[in-house]
Amino acid sequence: MIQGHNIIAFCNDWDGDPLSKKQIVQRLARHNRILWVNSTGNRNPQLSAHDLRRAWKKLREFVRGCRGVAENIWLFCPLVIPFHASAFARRFNRWALGWSLRRAGKRLGFEDPLVLTFVPTSADVVGQLEARIIVYYCVDEYSQFSGANADAILQHELRLIGSSDLVVVSATRLLQTKSPHHANTCLITHGVDVEHFRKACLPDTPVPEDCPAMQGPVIGFFGLIENWVDLNLIRRIAMDRPNWNFLLIGEIRTDVDGLRHCPNVHLLGRKPYQSLPGYCKRFDVAILPFVENDLTLAANPLKLREYLAAGLPVVATPLPEVRKLEGLVHLARTPAEYIRQIDTLLGTGKHGPHMGWSLRMDNESWDYKVEELSRHIQRTLSGKPVAPAASLQKGQAA
Repeated sequence: MIQGHNIIAFCNDWDGDPLSKKQIVQRLARHNRILWVNSTGNRNPQLSAHDLRRAWKKLREFVRGCRGVAENIWLFCPLVIPFHASAFARRFNRWALGWSLRRAGKRLGFEDPLVLTFVPTSADVVGQLEARIIVYYCVDEYSQFSGANADAILQHELRLIGSSDLVVVSATRLLQTKSPHHANTCLITHGVDVEHFRKACLPDTPVPEDCPAMQGPVIGFFGLIENWVDLNLIRRIAMDRPNWNFLLIGEIRTDVDGLRHCPNVHLLGRKPYQSLPGYCKRFDVAILPFVENDLTLAANPLKLREYLAAGLPVVATPLPEVRKLEGLVHLARTPAEYIRQIDTLLGTGKHGPHMGWSLRMDNESWDYKVEELSRHIQRTLSGKPVAPAASLQKGQAA
């Protein structure tokens, strides 16, 4: 792993779920110093209770200033105008964020930093940070998120790619769309916190007390419940199999009224990351029912490897990154196909957490992925860019 560097990391909000950004940055912090920059936003805000609460929270965090939140990690919450198509907002953000980050970096002694950004809207400020190298780590087709100004986000991303020394992507579809814009582009698929999710296989891991008492098989899902989750598919399966229980865990950000009328569907809301293995222990089969669109076709769902590390059999929509694990995952697209695959698993007794299945994820750990990232960064620092043809070949074979 790279060591002894000062890294300015543009990420999501620190107190959010531990997505790929936090998994990567926490491991880099073992041997480097990190200035974590909270989200500068991807979509235009709405006049809603959710967005007003978020804006107020960001203002409070900004007033608190830069502070330590973990060993070798300092948190900075920027104050930006989140209208990314506005020329005035871009000028203000470039000036205000650039000035405040240089000031925070000077106080922390962040000389000759590396910039690691997961955020396209950081494009206007990264060039002002006197970075040794800039790494853009792309994990989604950001312009396709609901509420995003697609044209503005694409323009930000193209500027960021042009400013970067290394571009890293998490899915083959992203490699295909980003590598034409930068010769030094490589693929690193997502990892998983194997030891954490493997706790689902251990006899002393408790099932959380708020898990409802259920008779019959339990079909489980955890993750953000957004419009990319095929809730209509879940509803149709639940209605067709009333003896099955559906346990859905995650923050709800879309209309779920159709599910609330199904007595065998249990919506538990967002739960702490640390408790997820306990809920997984209650699952007989995990599902990944995604709508297929431009956003999900470029996605590499984190929960897929987390299900597998928990030793669970998985039935999933055949997205391109899911197909790469076809030997470990059962593929289904329609309600009938999901029912058939789940029926087969339940009928053969191949359900519930199993240590043998979890062991198959040992080579997919985040530790391994961060070592791979470090090799690409070190090669870039040494002036030896990744050959794009080799990167594409690796992505297709992964």
